[in-house]
Amino acid sequence: MTPADLSRTVLHAVRRAVDEDALRAPVPARVRVERTRPGGSGDYACAVALQLAGPAALPALEVARILRERVAAEPGVGRVEITGPGFLSFTLDAPAESDRAVLAAVREQGLAYGHGDALRDEIHQFHHAREVRAAVTAQAVFRLLVAQGARGRTTCEQAPDPDWVRLGVTVNAYGTPPTPLTEIRPVPAGATAGELLERLGPDAARWGLLRAAGHDRAALGPELLVQGEANPLFRVRYAHARARALTRGAAALGFTAEAAPYGASPAEPAAHGESPAAQAANAAPAPYDRAARPLLDLIADHPGVLLAGARHRAPDRVARQLEAVAHAFFDFHDSCPPLPAGDEKPSAAHRARLAIAEAAGTVLAGGLSLLGIRAPEHL
Repeated sequence: MTPADLSRTVLHAVRRAVDEDALRAPVPARVRVERTRPGGSGDYACAVALQLAGPAALPALEVARILRERVAAEPGVGRVEITGPGFLSFTLDAPAESDRAVLAAVREQGLAYGHGDALRDEIHQFHHAREVRAAVTAQAVFRLLVAQGARGRTTCEQAPDPDWVRLGVTVNAYGTPPTPLTEIRPVPAGATAGELLERLGPDAARWGLLRAAGHDRAALGPELLVQGEANPLFRVRYAHARARALTRGAAALGFTAEAAPYGASPAEPAAHGESPAAQAANAAPAPYDRAARPLLDLIADHPGVLLAGARHRAPDRVARQLEAVAHAFFDFHDSCPPLPAGDEKPSAAHRARLAIAEAAGTVLAGGLSLLGIRAPEHL
């Protein structure tokens, strides 16, 4: 069960409680679940009982009890606890099943993993100054909103700079709008689009303009072009390219990815003449438990990050998420290589690791695409 699945499960429980007249309150448009903070209980937590307590004219603890019995009966939910003044804490069933569901969702949805329809009823109009950072930010926010089902358009105070097209920016209209629109005014870049394109090129320029929060000054120096670990953009794109290279390498060795149970590798058929030690190694748990967990958690959290980036008009959140995924990818890759080395034969463990690596690459490519940045297959 993914976080998005859990959110829908809780919302369904609320709707059932209302339909059964156990709860008299308006059904919210969405329910937010968050990963439990350090020291908390369970895998995820939700404050929906506190949200509904007032409209239902019931104590939050009573609302939580009504919802707990309905959520606990759903497949994929192992345990539901009530903590504090009425928080619901969820422990999901078998991590293996949850991890496989996440990896399957990434494989099925591809670059659209994390897109949804949570904002399908929203229409937005963004108005911005004739300034490159405002234009790029408005375009990125617009992309994030559309990815969550919203509709809208962007307008500019004056005729757009022709160089904006090379940065992937389009403007639906310009001039003073007939009605006030939501304005996007980040700290100006201090350079024109043409200057940034000449110094950095479109990808590095967009990353520099979007990586900092809107109220912070954008870092637009030559460090954006450094081909090394110190440059977060290079690290993100290199992680994607490395993930794609792993897929090519596996194909050359004659195997593909398979989402095996997390932390365990099913036994491989014993090869003719294979030693008992080799057979035991093939049947042993896959040695990536500790190294894989941070990366799997980040992949599972990706849809929530995209939704939060859209709601808060904050593409910088997506950029930081991609940096975290890239960092976790390399930690995982270095601890548990997805490809066999030397005379080692491909095993179920390799196929499982490859599935995680491929999912990370897909998340990185999809996130970069939403920011308007290319994700090269080779670096």
